[in-house]
Amino acid sequence: MKLQNIAKSKILNYKIRNNKIRNKTSYWFKYIRVPLPLLGFCFCMMLVSGCKSSQPIQKSGFYFDTIITVTLYDSTKTDELEHCFQLANTYEQYFSAKRPDSDISSINQAGGKPVQVHDETRELIEKGIAYSARSDGKFDLTIGKLTKLWDFQTDTPTLPDADKIANAVKTIGYENVQIRGNEVTLLNPDIEIDLGGIAKGYIADKMKEYLISKNITSGMINLGGNVLTIGEKQNGDAYTIGLQKPFDQTGTAIASVKIKDQTVVTSGTYERYFKQDGILYHHILDPKTGYPYDNELSSVSVICKHSVDGDALSTTCFALGLEKGMAFIESLEDTEAVFITSDQKMHYSSGIGNKIPIQKIDP
Repeated sequence: MKLQNIAKSKILNYKIRNNKIRNKTSYWFKYIRVPLPLLGFCFCMMLVSGCKSSQPIQKSGFYFDTIITVTLYDSTKTDELEHCFQLANTYEQYFSAKRPDSDISSINQAGGKPVQVHDETRELIEKGIAYSARSDGKFDLTIGKLTKLWDFQTDTPTLPDADKIANAVKTIGYENVQIRGNEVTLLNPDIEIDLGGIAKGYIADKMKEYLISKNITSGMINLGGNVLTIGEKQNGDAYTIGLQKPFDQTGTAIASVKIKDQTVVTSGTYERYFKQDGILYHHILDPKTGYPYDNELSSVSVICKHSVDGDALSTTCFALGLEKGMAFIESLEDTEAVFITSDQKMHYSSGIGNKIPIQKIDP
């Protein structure tokens, strides 16, 4: 089955080289590997009904270390399309720990003093705390110092010093984040918040919320693997979303799922990793040990209503492993998942195949 009929949740595979970017556009074309450059566009063309107003319009930009692409199926909605990227820019200024003037950087640099933040930052931190508690710390928003040690975006990533990892682990603890109104205080001043695990999902949800308020009923938002659909296709059909085959350098999909007004979010070891002394180190880190999880999983794709939930759940379920992660998914309403183990076998939650149609793709 050819991939030009599939909108993949992992369309863009990128490699970031620090301090070599003069602007976001040149960065994209110089360093991003797009195995199937026309994949998303071909899928969009397949959706249109033929009338002039339903011709797709699309825009991409670089935010939060990833490519964001928004596609709308109404050519009159150019202002709304532009506003989505204004939202992305605003939220990056609020949430990015890499921006020295962001809300998160202000909290991390405050030495334990209260910091006044924007409403959206407070809301996202609250969600991060809730999921940290729900996962018993397997997802933890205070992992900032640890993630800084593991630089998967450099040209030559290496294993961090063991003592530095141990010291970073000591700073992790979501219980030490206090919120009173819009004031955020780190009760342990050594803690650093990192919202990278859920920020993309939150931004996607906010974009969708805005577009719906503008009477847009059909479209797709892709934030570097967080695919969120608005409604259904204009002909009433579901969207077809591909699940990437782990470690396949051509961008091949291993399967596709059909969704309406839902999101597909994937956490996978193949997204960012390096090998040293024959050992693969990936970016999904265990806050308890400081090292990547080692549980024979290659990826977890979660299908649910809200992308911020999918973000947190895909990481949490990966951390739990196949058996416990699957049990966790089965305990949730309107939530399904596809687990891919290191032997390339797929494992489905009970709703996959009936509530959520799935089709394996021949190699």
